[in-house]
Amino acid sequence: MATFPALSPKDLVENFLHTIMVPDPVGARAFVSPALRIRFTGGREMRDPSECSAFNATRYAWVKKRFEQTDVVDGATALDAIVYNIGTLYGAWPDGTLFEGNRYVDRYVVQGGLIVQMDVWNDSAEWMLVRAGLAAPWPVAAGAQA
Repeated sequence: MATFPALSPKDLVENFLHTIMVPDPVGARAFVSPALRIRFTGGREMRDPSECSAFNATRYAWVKKRFEQTDVVDGATALDAIVYNIGTLYGAWPDGTLFEGNRYVDRYVVQGGLIVQMDVWNDSAEWMLVRAGLAAPWPVAAGAQA
């Protein structure tokens, strides 16, 4: 398992995300600890980037992240940090219907220059409820774009 001491925690997380979005879960392993703990929306626990790719393949035809910001929590060092990556998902549902603007927040714990924990939250479940007719779309706020 390679470490990337030359990469800042922000760059480590962003490089991991770019790699996993290919998707290249094998390449993504270079950025994570063998002790990696992943928790996806709904409390789904995983241990390897390949599990993220496999889960996403059941939920989406394809999906990518559009980064809005990546923040490193104050007090971080080059090897140990908490990093948040925030943005929106875009892609296609399994039936091929395109989507974009699906908000997400990811939280990463970096220790020893590798990602040891990844927590993922997004609006996909809410969007799926609307698509299934189990919930009504939320009204768009005045001045906001749909």
